[in-house]
Amino acid sequence: MEFVWAPWRIEYILGEKDRECIFCAKPKQNRDRENLILFRGKYNLVMLNKYPYNPGHLMVAPNRHVSGLNALSTEELLEHFQLVSRCVDLLKAEMRPDGMNVGINLGKPAGAGIEEHIHTHIVPRWNGDTNFMTVLADVRVVPEALLATYDKLFGKLH
Repeated sequence: MEFVWAPWRIEYILGEKDRECIFCAKPKQNRDRENLILFRGKYNLVMLNKYPYNPGHLMVAPNRHVSGLNALSTEELLEHFQLVSRCVDLLKAEMRPDGMNVGINLGKPAGAGIEEHIHTHIVPRWNGDTNFMTVLADVRVVPEALLATYDKLFGKLH
């Protein structure tokens, strides 16, 4: 019998949910490693998803609390999508995925967990990364610890 160990999931399942916007609150704490913030740009930040779809699941979010692309300035948009591009290149180099999902979920029906603060997801994908756990139990198995991923990627977006 094989065991699947994913202890960080129970923290999310049973834990109290953040009431503040994570993209606004976490940067103010100046605990970047603990809060999984990989990079701070002039207008945007990059952080690991604490409850990732796959290892290396990154999010790029504007520093300003806005819910739509049309609320961003040209400078914010340019830096945002330059960071998305750099994140894709970084993940390709460091994690060697077979593919990548890049997307923005606009509104709860589209899957937005934090719909009031727009952000772009970058999710590395590997051939065969969807397995029986997802199909049978609606569970994802992420085979690398978050801080191990953080340490692998930190300092490489500068």
